[in-house]
Amino acid sequence: MSDASPPDAPPPDAPPPDPQEWASRRRETAAAHADRLARIRAQETARAREMVRAFADEPRRRGVGTRPLLARAGDGKPTYRTGLQGWYLARDGSLGVTPDGEYYTLVSPVSLRSRLFGVTLQPAEPPLQVGAGARDGESIALDALLALRLDAGNDWTVQGL
Repeated sequence: MSDASPPDAPPPDAPPPDPQEWASRRRETAAAHADRLARIRAQETARAREMVRAFADEPRRRGVGTRPLLARAGDGKPTYRTGLQGWYLARDGSLGVTPDGEYYTLVSPVSLRSRLFGVTLQPAEPPLQVGAGARDGESIALDALLALRLDAGNDWTVQGL
């Protein structure tokens, strides 16, 4: 058995590291890591956005009609008018795309006002992996989901609508 130290450990006779210098290096390393992750996320979002925009042209070419997109409050009823037209991507009605290529998460908090007057939704950033972090079997690559939706044409049923 060897008395080897980890490769990044200082030699045993070295003076202890300066706490302020160590903290500064840790902050710089964390900032560099956060910047790298932000760049990766931005690239992934740009790729996903392009996929969604390309998708939005295809249903019209194939004669797939749009329909009103409703927002849901939780797992079921009620539904709220959004003023949006487009195509549902998820069979549970939680995701939609409008003809201008915008991606929407079609959910809203429960509200009597929303029930009476509808809701205004803002476009969301599309992910490359839809449902990432969800239960097993609930995650799907965006390109696969878009292909499934296109292949279904006008026969895409949405639960509860």
